[in-house]
Amino acid sequence: MNSGSPQLKILVTGASGGLGGALARHYAASGVHLALWGRNLRRLTELAETCRTRGATVTLRSLDIADIPAAVAALIEEDEARSVDLALFASGLGDVRAATDKVEDPGLVARLSVINFAAPAAMAAAMAARMADRKSGRIVLIGSAAGFHALPFAAAYSGSKAGLTRFSEALRLGVREHGVGVTLVSPGFIDTAAGRQVPGPKPLMLQPEEVAARIAQAVERGKAHAVMPWPFAVLRLFDRLLPRAMRDRLLLSLAPPG
Repeated sequence: MNSGSPQLKILVTGASGGLGGALARHYAASGVHLALWGRNLRRLTELAETCRTRGATVTLRSLDIADIPAAVAALIEEDEARSVDLALFASGLGDVRAATDKVEDPGLVARLSVINFAAPAAMAAAMAARMADRKSGRIVLIGSAAGFHALPFAAAYSGSKAGLTRFSEALRLGVREHGVGVTLVSPGFIDTAAGRQVPGPKPLMLQPEEVAARIAQAVERGKAHAVMPWPFAVLRLFDRLLPRAMRDRLLLSLAPPG
């Protein structure tokens, strides 16, 4: 490593979103190189200026991870330029079934499946393989408390996050012996622009900065799974213990007003 070069390289995907931006700001400091990815170049540029004022060096990449081969190729290029020490895959989409629809639009199901599961899983696999060769590194995948429950009004969202949950658990076990850590984060409601667009009540809503700080703490502690806030972990257990008929009635009652 060259003298005076950054000590730590952190990749944040979805950095032009609310949570990704909060993660970038949290980690921005002297001695840190931030590689910030997102679809909105204007927001990325503004975020970069903020992070640079805090002492970080910053590079930007504007892309849509829906193009999975291109996203994986960009990830490899990023890692070859300088090894990534911590990769935070914070890209994601949320949506619910339209009030006038009986089921979700097939295009929406496909889009959420790619953005929330297939793309981050593919990139995490590519990153994990390279980190395993180096015998070091940390990966964070952003799931959701919704992934614990079969939400009939948000089947694509809850289903895609459930898939990412299982993938994260399997990846963690697969690379643990190679010195690579994987942390799954399952937050509840986050007060972001995208989160506020989802209809219905949002109990126990967290601010993005608070979630970012808790994620960093989970990474520091080497946690496999961080659920936040804690009542959602209790709800997960409650969902598992309820008889199916009672669970079905409860989930159907949660649909947001049309």
